[in-house]
Amino acid sequence: MKKTLLTRIIIVIFSALPLKMRKRFYRFLFLLFYHLSGKYRLIVLQNLTFSFPEKRLSELTRIAKDAFMNLGTMLAEFFEIPTLVANDELSSLVVTEGREHFTKAREKKRGLLFFTAHMGNWELMSVYFGRHLGKGHIIYRTLDNPVLDNLVALERSYTGHTLISKGGAKQKIIRVLKENGITGILLDQNVSWYEGAFVNFFNRPACTTTRFAALALETGAPVLPAHIVRLDDGTYRFIIQEEVELIRTGDYEKDLFDNTQKFTTMIEEWVRSQPGQWFWLHQRWKTKLTQMERERSR
Repeated sequence: MKKTLLTRIIIVIFSALPLKMRKRFYRFLFLLFYHLSGKYRLIVLQNLTFSFPEKRLSELTRIAKDAFMNLGTMLAEFFEIPTLVANDELSSLVVTEGREHFTKAREKKRGLLFFTAHMGNWELMSVYFGRHLGKGHIIYRTLDNPVLDNLVALERSYTGHTLISKGGAKQKIIRVLKENGITGILLDQNVSWYEGAFVNFFNRPACTTTRFAALALETGAPVLPAHIVRLDDGTYRFIIQEEVELIRTGDYEKDLFDNTQKFTTMIEEWVRSQPGQWFWLHQRWKTKLTQMERERSR
């Protein structure tokens, strides 16, 4: 109760400035953070340098600044979500592309598995989805800070979504899918070596969870890729792509790997198209192949 009250107070305080002014202010703060924080600036520039070896430093620097300012814009809009929902303004801010893919997948009545990435304003996408396409279940990792975790959980469930913690989520998700429910996950996060497989992401091995592919293979639920991008005028395009045709060879471990690679390749295509709108601050390649090899040799 206390955490919820504190969360609502934080939302009121941080949404005090008008949205346009708040966007400019937060973008300025995050750009200032870019210049002052050597650690995070280095993480972003290092990630970009390895991912785009063909680009000049000046272009990489521009993308890095865009990524920081994207977070500022996202944070400013994050605190506007209650107002956007209450005033039914989401439909004027977000346009859906590919809704027919969603409709076609729902007609199968086998549930639905969405995967997305930390692109554009992924929190706004979640809220928009709940209001205009349907309530779902979001698989998420609990944040270390309880106040921040409660804040994010409150916003993500604002239009009726249910949150499922990654720990022990499999059976819950299977039940949701059997009841023709919808489940979504952010699939562009680093995991420990024993939690996933090393697939290729920007020409480097990136440890990625295989649990999503396992759910898709075991349940037969349609898999839809979806992401959101910010347009030049400040509005958004929510893009739903065609159902992914799963690779099924009969070799379960190989199928887990190949489908996880397939999903990850799609995410890379999104990031390449709008590099300044991805979350480059995340240490996506933190887990190393050598960690797995060292542990398995013991």
